[in-house]
Amino acid sequence: MSTITTTNPATGETIQTYPLMSEQEAVEKLEAAQSAFLEWRKLSHSERAPYLTKIAATLRANAEELAGLMTRETGKLLKDGNAEVEICAAIFEYTANNGPDALADEERTHGANGSRGVVTYQPTGVIYSIQPWNFPLYQPVRVLAANLMAGNACLLKHASICTGSGLRLRELCIEAGLPEDLFQVILIDHETSDNLIEHPLVRGVTLTGSDGAGRHVGSVASKALKKTVLELGSNDAYLVLEDADIETAVKFSLMGRLYNNGETCVSAKRFVVADKVYDEFVEAFVAQMKGVKMGDPTQDDTQLGPLSSEDQFETVKEQVEQSLAKGATALCGGEAPDGVGAYYPATVLVDVAPGMPAYDDEIFGPVAAVIRAKDDEDAMRIANDSRYGLGGGIFSKDEDRALKLARDHFDTGMVRINSFGTADPNMPFGGVKDSGYGREHGGFGMKEFVNAKAVFLP
Repeated sequence: MSTITTTNPATGETIQTYPLMSEQEAVEKLEAAQSAFLEWRKLSHSERAPYLTKIAATLRANAEELAGLMTRETGKLLKDGNAEVEICAAIFEYTANNGPDALADEERTHGANGSRGVVTYQPTGVIYSIQPWNFPLYQPVRVLAANLMAGNACLLKHASICTGSGLRLRELCIEAGLPEDLFQVILIDHETSDNLIEHPLVRGVTLTGSDGAGRHVGSVASKALKKTVLELGSNDAYLVLEDADIETAVKFSLMGRLYNNGETCVSAKRFVVADKVYDEFVEAFVAQMKGVKMGDPTQDDTQLGPLSSEDQFETVKEQVEQSLAKGATALCGGEAPDGVGAYYPATVLVDVAPGMPAYDDEIFGPVAAVIRAKDDEDAMRIANDSRYGLGGGIFSKDEDRALKLARDHFDTGMVRINSFGTADPNMPFGGVKDSGYGREHGGFGMKEFVNAKAVFLP
C-alpha cells in the first residue's frame, strides 16, 4: 500500500507515515459527508453559528500544540504558527457573527405589477477542498468556515507534507461539537482526486496552489460541469514611488518578503523602484536583508526558518541560479549554506529582466527581485507586466494618489498601501489573470458555493 511520510524540514527527521486511502475508501468518506450534509442543511444560519464559535475557542485552546505541529511539518516560524491559529479563530468568529445576515433571504419584486420575489441562498452539498502546505491550518479553514455557515459539507485533500495538521484540524472540529462526518479529510493520490471531482456527490471544487495545478483541476472540474474557485499564487509587485518614505518601504518590504519564510502567495516578491529613489532603497533594503537571522524556527529571535521541504529548496535554488545565469546580480544571499535542513538565505537580486524566473515566475522563498523603473508611471507598467494578478503594494506619501493608482490601474485583486499583510476576515481575498478567480473572506466566500435561488410569488 502506498503511503505518505511527513518530514521535519529543519532537521530532516521523519515525523509520521500514513497509508493512502483507496478510491473506495475515499468515496465512502464522501458519502458520509453527504449524509451529514442532509441533516446539517436543516439548521438555520443562526443555529449553525454557535458551532463555528466553539471551533474558534477550541483552536485557541490548542494553539501551542497546533503551532508546534505546523512548525515540525513545514518549517514555519513558531510565532507565525501561533498567529495563524489566531487568524483561523477570527475567521470562524467573523463567519459566525456575519453569516446569518450575509446569507439571509432577500425580498425583491418582479413583473410589471411589482409582485413579491424572494432570493434565498441555499446550500448545494459537499464541497471538495484541495489545499497547499504553506498555511496548514488557514488554507482549509477559510474554505471550511464559509461552507459550514452556508450549510455545505467539506471534503479536504491537504498537501501531503502537512497531513498531520489536516487530520488534527478535523479532530478539533469534532471535539468542538461539529457533526463527525460533516468535515472529512482524505489521503489520496492525484488520480483518485480527479475521479472524486467527477463524482456526482461533489458539488463544487476549490483549490489553492500553482497556476499549473489550477489549470488541471479547473479543466477536470469544468468537464464535469462543477463550479470552481481557484487561488493560484502570484508574483506580487510592490511599487516604491518617487515620493515614498524609504524607511517605511524598507520595513514592510522586509516583512513582506520574509513572512512565512517567503512562502506566501500574496507576499511581496518584485520590488519595482522609481529611479529617483532606487539607490537609497536598495542600499537600505540589502542592509536589512543581510542582517536577517536564519535558523531554528522554534526560537523567538529567528527571522527566517527553513523552506518547507527539500523539493521546495531545490526549486528555489534552481530559480535563483537560472536568474543569475541570465544576467541578474545577487547583492546578498543567492547561495545556500552547507548543513542539515532546507535552509535558503534571504536573497536580493537586481538587474532583473523579463525572461528570468525572478521576473516572470513566482519564487516561493525569501528571494526579492528588485527592478528599476524610470519613473512612477513606468513602475505601474512594470507591476502589471505579469501573468499573475493576486496582490501588490504601493509606497507613497500621497495616500490619495496611491489609492487612485490602486483602484484604477493596479491589475490585481488586492493592493496594500504603505503596509504589508496577508488576509483579513472582513476583506475579500482573491486574484485575476493567472492568479485565478473567485473570492474568499469578507462575506464573499460564503456565497461561492450556494444556490442563489429565485422564488416568484404572485
